Amino acid sequence: MANARFKVDPRLASLLGEGYRSSEEALRELVDNAWDADAEHVRITLPRELTTDPIVVGDDGTGMTDKEVREEYLYVANDRRSRKGERTTDKRRKVKGRKGIGKFAGLMAAESMTVETRANGRLTRLRITKADLVAVGAKNRDLEGIDLPIETENCEPAEHGTQITLSGLSQTLTFPSADRLKQLLILEYGRQPDFAISVNGDAIAIDDIPGERVEGKICLPGVGEVRIKFTIAEGKKGLKQSGIAVRVGGKLVGRPMTLGLEEDETIPAKLLKRVYGEIEADGLADDVTADWGAIVENSKPFRDVKMWAAEQVGTSVKTTFKQEVNLQKGRLKQQVGRRLAKLPENRRRAAEDAINRVLQRFYGESEERIDVVVSVMLDAFERDEYWVVLQKLNDATRGDVAKLADVLGEFGIVDLAVVGQQTRQRLAFLDELERLVANPQTLEAQVHQAIERNLWVLGADFALIASNTTLRKLLGEWAGREFVGKRAKKRPDLFLAQDLQQRHVLIEFKRPSHDINRDDETQAIKYRDDLARYTAQAIEIVLMGRARATAISPQYNAPALRAMSYAEVVSSARTQLQWLLAQLGAELDDAKHAESGA
Repeated sequence: MANARFKVDPRLASLLGEGYRSSEEALRELVDNAWDADAEHVRITLPRELTTDPIVVGDDGTGMTDKEVREEYLYVANDRRSRKGERTTDKRRKVKGRKGIGKFAGLMAAESMTVETRANGRLTRLRITKADLVAVGAKNRDLEGIDLPIETENCEPAEHGTQITLSGLSQTLTFPSADRLKQLLILEYGRQPDFAISVNGDAIAIDDIPGERVEGKICLPGVGEVRIKFTIAEGKKGLKQSGIAVRVGGKLVGRPMTLGLEEDETIPAKLLKRVYGEIEADGLADDVTADWGAIVENSKPFRDVKMWAAEQVGTSVKTTFKQEVNLQKGRLKQQVGRRLAKLPENRRRAAEDAINRVLQRFYGESEERIDVVVSVMLDAFERDEYWVVLQKLNDATRGDVAKLADVLGEFGIVDLAVVGQQTRQRLAFLDELERLVANPQTLEAQVHQAIERNLWVLGADFALIASNTTLRKLLGEWAGREFVGKRAKKRPDLFLAQDLQQRHVLIEFKRPSHDINRDDETQAIKYRDDLARYTAQAIEIVLMGRARATAISPQYNAPALRAMSYAEVVSSARTQLQWLLAQLGAELDDAKHAESGA
């Protein structure tokens, strides 16, 4: 038995510090290595819970010689692409390995890793332990100094591939989940025709994608039995290889497609990106092109298959869309219910209709962005801009109104106009606020006055909170008792409000030139303790200043206390509003383009 040693790239120190979110993510790195080795089959065996069995990941890739193990595999933090190019040698796959440390990812969950690799009639075996690596770091020694036991022996000339065995699994981590691992792998590799993966003997398949699963079958004239199986994936993130693929005789034909549903304006494109499935139609064998890369475009049997499949997918997708929009409506109803209740009945009905259109138009966006749009729209309803535009429309000729309706599109004649107007007003306010907080002479009371009536600046969480007579009186009486005489000059600039869930928020404004320190936090907590005697509701603290003092470690923040920088608040609010304005502009451009092409 001989020894081998690591070869280290200068970037090693930073790269080895990067961890993985889970054991499953680490194992996926080993599958990526098999992909880069041009493997066609990967077999993963996970241990049963409460056993000492190892994790085994084996592939039938090219394998490595003893020399390659020493000079390439152990060359840590060296980008393979810089040495061998962007594509693999035999299958011309796009190389996934980038940092040169993914091959050691398994040590996240295990004490030792044994590598057995076969190539050119020789088997090379290498063992690496986590203890050795930890010892190097503890003694501040070089990684190159570790002696790694390596041995070689003969094997059958035709044998090739690599097997990784991870032993001594960490007891502080949960055992890798076969279901979770398959979910990760199907999204990355599920469409690859020459790369089969099994976990505990089960091949990864569409059923491994979490979400709503749908299956159907029919017998079509000229085709015979046709089956469809697809999943509408959970979450809002689109899938890498979304769409419906066609399988004929067990073999995939062409690329996944959306079956023409992208033309259906009632289905958001982002929702179609979450559809992943297959059609099985062996009866289309005569309609496949010679290179098996597609199905003949004018094939009538394929047209019938597509029409049937589109109906199946479209019906399910629309149902999912309706359900998810209704859930969002329920969430928003709780948040904006009080504001809607204050509107006259005719305005309230119009506002509810406008919110419905917002949810459809901005489907798939984050809740924070949806909240921004709704908040801007409600401002317009409350401040009469909506009705000003309506009056202008009523005064216009019928031809002008029809033209305007065409240009503004289905989002709503008034909606785009008032939301755009209100967004620009908010951006103008941010310009003024930015100038105010940039002035070193600005006092707490001045920024308090500016922000109190525009709490949307602090983010979507604050857009719907407000003060009331009772809270203002409570705060005034308390401060009047606590800060008298010589202490009157030390009276803090506070604002007490509550949201729609009755949660109280205490905001303390500091001078825009003041950095928030631990003394400020401690004092704000004392204010909260005093005020808590007068209310049964929980009180969250917000401290506003130039920034957090650099000496403060965020690791030890007090609970229910946030420090906010005026500059960061303005920047974040501006980003949200500019996004909204861009979306409205794109909507108008699309409508104009459609009008010019009509």
